[in-house]
Amino acid sequence: MGASTSPRLVLLVAVATVVVVFVVSPVMAFPTGLPATVNPFPNPWSAFQNLSGCHAGEEREGLGKLKDYLSHFGYLPPPPSSSPYGDAFDDALEAAVAAYQRNFGLNATGELDTTTVEQMVAPRCGVADVINGTSTMDRNSSAAALRGRHLYSYFPGGPMWPPFRRNLRYAITATSATSIDRATLSAVFARAFSRWAAATTLKFKEVASASDADITIGFYSGDHGDGEAFDGPLGTLAHAFSPTDGRFHLDAAEAWVANGDVSSASSFGAAVDLESVAVHEIGHLLGLGHSSVPDSIMYPTIRTGSRKVELESDDVLGIQSLYGTNPNFRSVTPTSPSTSSREMDGSAGADIRPGSGFVGLVVAVVLLLAL
Repeated sequence: MGASTSPRLVLLVAVATVVVVFVVSPVMAFPTGLPATVNPFPNPWSAFQNLSGCHAGEEREGLGKLKDYLSHFGYLPPPPSSSPYGDAFDDALEAAVAAYQRNFGLNATGELDTTTVEQMVAPRCGVADVINGTSTMDRNSSAAALRGRHLYSYFPGGPMWPPFRRNLRYAITATSATSIDRATLSAVFARAFSRWAAATTLKFKEVASASDADITIGFYSGDHGDGEAFDGPLGTLAHAFSPTDGRFHLDAAEAWVANGDVSSASSFGAAVDLESVAVHEIGHLLGLGHSSVPDSIMYPTIRTGSRKVELESDDVLGIQSLYGTNPNFRSVTPTSPSTSSREMDGSAGADIRPGSGFVGLVVAVVLLLAL
C-alpha cells in the first residue's frame, strides 16, 4: 500500500485492532485482579509456602511452626510448655493436615500439596475450626459434596443469647489503635449488625458505654490480654467469642478499608474490608461456628482486596435455627459453589467485561469509516 494508503483505511485498521483487544480478548484488556497466590505483602504464615510437597516421614525446617498454626486452630493439642513442636512430619501432623483438608473441601491426603498450603496462608478469622476436639466445620465435606448441602455449625454445646436478651446493645470501645473515625466505624458496624437482624428476630443498638453493652468491639495489637494474641498484617484478622461473652476484637495492624471500596485502597494487596470481617465475627457473637461452604459468610478465610457482606443461605438457615425468622425477611437463593458472587474482587468481580454500550460504539465507528 505504501505512501498511497488512505488515512481512512489506516484509521479503520486501528479501530479493528481495538475491537480485537477489547472484545475478542477481554481478559487481557480488563484483568480481573491478581491470582490469590500472588501477593507481594507477606503474612505471618508466608514461610509455609516452602513446605509445599512435604509429607509424612520427612523432617523439614518450619514444620514446627506449621504445627503451632494447626494447634491454634484446634487440629493439634498444644505441646508441653517445656518442649515446643519439632520439625518432624509425624503421624499426628499427617492426621491434622488431613482433618484440615476435609474441613476445607480439599483432597484429604495428609500431604502438604500446593492447594492446601495456599489455603493455610490465606488471611482468616482467629476462631478455631476445632474446639475441644469437636470440629465446627464438616469433616466429611468435599468440593463436590458441597453442592446443595447446608454446612452451618454452632459452637460446642450450642451457646446462644437467651430469649430475654434479644435486643442486644453493642459499644465500640477501643478505637485509639485505628485511624478510622468514629462516625465511619459506627456506620460500618451498624450495617454489619443489620444484615443479621434482617434475617432473625434479633435487634441491635449501639450504645456509648461498655457498661451498658452486651457486646464490646475494639481494635487491638499483639497480646491484648484475652489469650488470643494478634500476629500482624494478613494473619488472623479478628476474633469474637461465643454467647454470651460478647467480646469482638480486630487486629489494628490490618489495612482496614471502611468505605467498602477495596479496589481503590492504596495497598490493594493488603486491603481488608472491615464490614466483611465484621459480618463474619458477628456470626460468632451470635453462636455460629465456621462453615465449609466457601461462599458463606461463616467460611473462615477471606481474600485481600475482596468484599463479602451478603448472608448466604447457609448463614441464614444457621442463624434462623437459633433465633427464629424475621417475618419480613426475603429468602436467599443458594449460590452455586462453582461461582463466588458473594465474594467480590476489588476489580469489580471476576466476570468484569466491556459493557455493551462500549462494544456498540466501536461497531458504529467501524461501519461509518467503511462507508
